[in-house]
Amino acid sequence: MDIIMLSRLQFAATVFFHFIFVPLTIGLGLMVAGYEVAFWKTLNEKWKKSAAFFGNLFKINFAFGIVTGFAMTFQFGTNWGPYSEFMGDVFASPLALEALIAFFLEATFFGIWLFTSHKKPGLKAFSMVMVALGTTISALWIITANAFMQHPTGYEMAADGSRIMMTNFIDVLTNPYLWYMLIHTLLAAYLLSAVFVVAISGYHLLKNKKSNVDVFQTSMKIGVYALVISAILLPCLGLVYGHYISDVQPVKAASMEAVWESGSDKPMYLLQIPSESQEKNLVQLIGIPYLGSFLLTGDPHGNVTGLKDVPAEDRPPVDLTFFSFRIMVILGMLFILEAFAGLYFVRKDKTMQSRNAKRYIKLMLYSIPLPYLAIMLGWVVAEVGRQPWIVYDLFRTSDAVSPIPAVQIIFSMGLLVLFYLILFVLDVYLLRKSIIAGPEGVTEHA
Repeated sequence: MDIIMLSRLQFAATVFFHFIFVPLTIGLGLMVAGYEVAFWKTLNEKWKKSAAFFGNLFKINFAFGIVTGFAMTFQFGTNWGPYSEFMGDVFASPLALEALIAFFLEATFFGIWLFTSHKKPGLKAFSMVMVALGTTISALWIITANAFMQHPTGYEMAADGSRIMMTNFIDVLTNPYLWYMLIHTLLAAYLLSAVFVVAISGYHLLKNKKSNVDVFQTSMKIGVYALVISAILLPCLGLVYGHYISDVQPVKAASMEAVWESGSDKPMYLLQIPSESQEKNLVQLIGIPYLGSFLLTGDPHGNVTGLKDVPAEDRPPVDLTFFSFRIMVILGMLFILEAFAGLYFVRKDKTMQSRNAKRYIKLMLYSIPLPYLAIMLGWVVAEVGRQPWIVYDLFRTSDAVSPIPAVQIIFSMGLLVLFYLILFVLDVYLLRKSIIAGPEGVTEHA
């Protein structure tokens, strides 16, 4: 395995481990902020207990997210030196703003929220709102940098072609790719958090402890409504997002649906197995006429660029991109079914004590890993589908890697993975312990 693939694997491992914590931090932060505001306005103990319990889970996840995020920045200097030189003028600005605005906003108000008791509900609510805002702003700046890599805007190339220079920050910030990707990511984070909240609330409703029933009936209802909204909006946005990708990254779009031949009136096959080596689909069953063209272009008769019209060296790994996209879509359909099943039960059986309601809760508990999988697959589609470019149509991934010995990458990657596995196990242990303990297990600063 060459240093290009090793460096990519190391960065992928770092990002994936970090992103285990990011979506739950974003979604749970917003929910806890809502609970804090509700307690400030009503002084109802139900909201206080809800904020304390879910806030305790947020603290754990937030802390591990910060720790796992540091290693990514270092890799730009160690493994991706040529990339840093080429992209530095553009990449530095959003990363600096993320640190100066988002991180300091999160860190400052997280400390205030953490050490403020509910005897000062206004300050505690305001602090948590600022933390939730900070996590969203952080996502904005990180995705600003990534969106530029997907679809560069507001730049000019140096005369010698060695680097790019930002010419218009507004153009970078108004890049349509940024806003499609940001909203899609935030909705995915809200969906993941909704599944988490529904599952945990259901777990405590199964325990049927009278002192907590009101708390978890409310959080179950909020979680289900959040799941319904996010599960519906995600594919709606995804459809429009896909049309945009077809315009600016037609090769990625063709890989997502394994379209080999250019043409119009393309069907979509429900059962499809592509073969990258043979440049064709080995299986194509149950075709829906015109749906392929519609999904990729918005027009049932739209023209789709086929992979065979693109040189092999300019194509992404088709099999990985295709199957990642298909599995993500299938999971999205499952979340819609779970959302409406949950809506039925919270309306018909608020106590969630019927046999079918209990089965639904158990299903949701087993479903907790699925949104994580869907989000990771989404990032695989976004990043692998962009290959062989690290900055689309400007800079190849093969030119962006630092010339360091493979043994060094293997050694450092092994240490990183071991470190992250320890953190992951510790995170799961602490979350599980806090979830089982319930609201009674939460202690608060006086």
